[in-house]
Amino acid sequence: MEISLDGLRPGMKAVVTRVSCEETLRRRLEDFGLTEETQVSCRYRSPHDDVTALELRGTVLAIRRRDLCRISGRSL
Repeated sequence: MEISLDGLRPGMKAVVTRVSCEETLRRRLEDFGLTEETQVSCRYRSPHDDVTALELRGTVLAIRRRDLCRISGRSL
């Protein structure tokens, strides 16, 4: 089942299936290791849900909700 990663809650995991954001942001995310078929785990969501911390490839990456909603994945 494909979901938008902004729907992940702490403790949930997913595998990235599509990154549909602007080219500059997509390349920046790729530089951090967020590419298709990467497994991510939601570690934390800010109190107002505007930032989510994802763990991937041994690091934690904080992403704004408006950017995260453009990344799709399948829930694990």
